[in-house]
Amino acid sequence: MYKTIFICFAIMVPSVLAFSKIIVLGGLFPEDDLTQKAFIESINAINRMRIETEEFSDTYFKPEVITITDDVFEVSQGVCTLVGEGIAALFGPHDKVSSSHVQSMCDTMDLPNIVARWDSELVRMKSINFYPHSETLSLIYLYMVTEFKWEKFTILYDSTEALLRMSNLLQRWDTKGYPVTLRYLGKGPDYRSILKKVKNSYEENIIIDCSYDILEEVLQQSQQVGILSDRHKIIITSLDLQTLDLDPYSHSGSNITGIRLLDPEDPDSLSIFNGYLGEMGLEDLSKMRTDWALMFDAIQLFSRAFKQLEEAVEGDVKALACDALDNWEHGASLSNFIRSTEMKGLTGLIKFHTNGFRSDFKLNIVRLTPDGLKTIGNWNSTNSIEWIPEPPPVLDGDVDLANQTFTVVISLLNPFNMLTESTTTKTGNDRYEGFAIDIIHELSQILHFNYTFVEQVDKVTGSLNEKTGKWSGMLGKIIDGEADLAITDLTILSDREKVVDFTMPFMHLGISILYKKPGKAAPSLFSFMSPLSISVWLCLFGALFLTSLLLFVIGRVSPAEWTNPYPCIENPEELENQFTFSNCIWFTIGSIMQQGSEIAPIGVSTRILATAWWFFCMLMTTSYTANLAAFLTIETIVRPIKSAEDLANLNGKIPYGAKRDGSTFKFFENLVHLKGSNYSTYVKMYEYMRDHPEVLTQDNEEGRLRALNEDYAFLMESSSIDYIAQRDCNLTQIGGLLDNKGYGIAMRKRFPYRNKLNTAVLQMQESGILSELKKKWWNEKRGGGSCKDEASGSVVKELSLDNVGGVFLVLVVGVSISLLTSAFTMFKDVYDFSRKERVSVKKELKKELKFLIKCRGNVKPARRFRKRASSQYSSTRDDSPPYGFVPTVITTAHSEEP
Repeated sequence: MYKTIFICFAIMVPSVLAFSKIIVLGGLFPEDDLTQKAFIESINAINRMRIETEEFSDTYFKPEVITITDDVFEVSQGVCTLVGEGIAALFGPHDKVSSSHVQSMCDTMDLPNIVARWDSELVRMKSINFYPHSETLSLIYLYMVTEFKWEKFTILYDSTEALLRMSNLLQRWDTKGYPVTLRYLGKGPDYRSILKKVKNSYEENIIIDCSYDILEEVLQQSQQVGILSDRHKIIITSLDLQTLDLDPYSHSGSNITGIRLLDPEDPDSLSIFNGYLGEMGLEDLSKMRTDWALMFDAIQLFSRAFKQLEEAVEGDVKALACDALDNWEHGASLSNFIRSTEMKGLTGLIKFHTNGFRSDFKLNIVRLTPDGLKTIGNWNSTNSIEWIPEPPPVLDGDVDLANQTFTVVISLLNPFNMLTESTTTKTGNDRYEGFAIDIIHELSQILHFNYTFVEQVDKVTGSLNEKTGKWSGMLGKIIDGEADLAITDLTILSDREKVVDFTMPFMHLGISILYKKPGKAAPSLFSFMSPLSISVWLCLFGALFLTSLLLFVIGRVSPAEWTNPYPCIENPEELENQFTFSNCIWFTIGSIMQQGSEIAPIGVSTRILATAWWFFCMLMTTSYTANLAAFLTIETIVRPIKSAEDLANLNGKIPYGAKRDGSTFKFFENLVHLKGSNYSTYVKMYEYMRDHPEVLTQDNEEGRLRALNEDYAFLMESSSIDYIAQRDCNLTQIGGLLDNKGYGIAMRKRFPYRNKLNTAVLQMQESGILSELKKKWWNEKRGGGSCKDEASGSVVKELSLDNVGGVFLVLVVGVSISLLTSAFTMFKDVYDFSRKERVSVKKELKKELKFLIKCRGNVKPARRFRKRASSQYSSTRDDSPPYGFVPTVITTAHSEEP
C-alpha cells in the first residue's frame, strides 16, 4: 500500500511543480493599433499549430492586452496590472519614452520585455528587440550610396533619430570629402518650402529619412514641387515603403529606391500570411508594416523558447507586485532561451547575436517601376550587396506611350508657335497652330501619346544665371520638372546639352544677315557701252584701225586694185587705187555699223580681208545687240554688303547686332576663347556688339523692324530670315551661313522616351513630312510666297575677251590669209610682166615696193610694153574692160620712153 502511495506522489509532484497549461502573455498597445491585432493573431496561430505539430508545447497561450496612451504613468499602471495577473512576458510598448520606463520595470522583476521598434540606445542583455540593430542597419545606406557612386547628396530628415541612422554616411562624407547637405523637413504638415530649396539647388541625389506617419505626405509634396522626376535619384530609408500607394509615382519616371525587411514574394511568408493573418483585414502581404510582422514573429519565437524553458526547468509563472521586491526566477532563463532560438518567420531569419541584438538579417533593395516595387538586390548584415542581374532592357521600339501625357512648353514665335486665327474662341491645344505645333501633333500620331501645351509668356528660351546657378525660361521649366518637352526655335548648344537632352534636329540652319534688299542702280548716260568691257572696246577700236591699215596696204599691194580710171583709153598712163587710207577707215566703219559702201574689193586678197572683217563685224554686232538688250531690260543691283566680312570691315558704318543673350550672340561670344585667324572676323563682330550694346535687341521682331526702318543689319538664324523674306519684300538674306546648327525638342536629362522621339523625328524626315510642313508654314500660310526671288541669272555680266576672243581670232586668221594672198598676187604680177618684157624681176619688184612704201597717192604710173601689140593688151592684165566691149579709139603715135 505504501508503495502505491509513493508512486502516485511521485507522479503528482512534478505535475504540480510544472508550468500550468494556460500561460498569459501581456501586451501594451495604443488603441486601434494593428500591432495589437498581429499580437493576438499570432497567439491564436500558436494555439492552433500546437495541435498540428510537436514543435510547440501543449501550453495554451492567452493574450492579455491593455490599451495605453503616451502617458508614462498610465503605462506604468498597465504594467503593474499585467504582472499582477501573472504573465510570462510583456510585449510592447512601441513608444520610445514609455518603452524605456517599461524596460526598467521588467529588468527589476526579471520579466522578459519584448519589443519591435528602431532604437539607437539598445543596451546589452536588456529588453529583447526584434527590430534590426540600428548600427548594423545603417550600414546598408552607406553601401547603397557607395554602389551608386554618389559624390554628393542631400539628406532630408525630420528627427534626431534620422541623423543617427545616417551616422556612417556623415562620418565618411565629411567636409573634407564629398559635400553632404542636411535639410530639416520641419514640423509640417507643409514641407514644400524646404523641398523647393532642394529643387532649386539642382541636387539630383536625395535621401529621405522621416517617420512613416509623414512619409506619404512628403512624397506627395515632393512630386508637386518637381523633385520626383526622372533626373532625381531618391533613397527612402523607411522599411515600410511598400505599404504606401506608389502608383502616382510609378509612371512619372521617378527613380525611387528603398529597402524592406519583409519580402511579400517569399513563399514561406506568403504561406504564413494566407494561413494565419487573414483576420487582420489586409489586402495582401505587401500591405503589412514591419512592426506588425515583427510582433507576429516575436510571438512565434517566444512559443518555441518557452517550450525549451518547460523542458529545462520546473516551475510556474508567478504573479508579481510592482510595490514589492519580488522577481520571477525563470525570467532571465526565458530571456536567454529567446536569444538563443532561431527560426524563419515573416521577416526572414530571426537570430540574435551573443550581445542580444538581432543579427544575420537580410534586406531587399527595391526600386520603383511602372509595375510596382521590384527587387534589384539583397543585403545581408554579414555581407555586401548582391545585385540581381537585370533582364535585357526592353527595346525602345516596344515601349508603348499610349498612356503617357506630356506637358509641352512653347513660346509664341512665327511660324513655330502662333495663336490660331479663328472667329470663335479656342481652348486647350486648339488655341495654337504652327510648324512646331504640327510637329508635336505628328509625333503624337506616330507614338500614340497625349500632350498639353503650356505657353512661356516671356518667350525666353533659357539661359544660365551665373549668380543663382539657375536656368531661366523654357529650359528652366524642363530642368525643374514643370514640363516634359519644349519646342520652338530652340538651338542645340553644348551648354544646353549639359542640363537637358535634345532630339535629333528637325531643322538645320545657320546664322546669317537680315538686311534691306539691295537697290537698283540709276540709269547711266553711257549704259550703251555696258555690254562690252573696256578691254573689249579697246580691242575693237584697235582691230578697226589695224584692219583699215591692213586693207590700205593690201589694197596697194594687190595689182587687181589698180584699175584704169578711163575705160575708154586702152593704154592709160596712170592707174588708180580706190583704197586710200580714209576710204579704208570708212569701209571698216561702215561694215561694223552694218551700212553699205561704194567701195567694193576687186582683188582676191582684199576680198578675203573684207570677208574676215565682215564676219567679225557680224559676230560682234550680234553679241553686242543681245547683251545690250539684256542690259536695257534688267537693271543693275547695288549691294552695299555681300558678306559678313564686308559688314565687319565697314567698322560700324552700317550698324549690326543680334538678340541679346540669344544663341546667335552666344555664338560670337564663344569664339572669343578660340584662337586663330579663321575666326578673326567673327571676333571683331563680337567686340563691336559688346562695345555697342545699343545694337542688341530684346527679340527678333525688334531686329526685323530696325532692319526694315533703319540702315541696320540684324544677325539671326537663317530659318527666321527665310520666313521674313517670304513676307516682307524689302528685306532679304545677305551672304551665306556663318555656322551650322539645328533646332531640336528639349527634354529632361535621361528622358526615357528620347530614343522613341528620335526615331519618330527621323521617320518624319525620311517620309518628307518635315519638308511639307516647312513648305506649308514658310511658303503658303500667313502670307507666305508673296515675295518672289529674282532669277538666279538676272544679273547680266559684261562680255570680256574670254567671251569674244574667238571673234578676234577669226579676224586675225582672215587678215593673215589676206596678207599672204596680196603678197602672192603682187609677186605674180611683177613676175609675169618681167617675163614678157624680159626685164629683171628684181628691178621690177624693187620699183613696185618703192612705190608702195611711199604710201601716198592713189594714182600709179601704168607699165608700158616695149612693142605694141595689135591686140588690145592691157598693161595690167589680159582681161577685157569691165564694160564687156572694146571701144574704137584713135591713138596718137608718140615716142616711147627709153
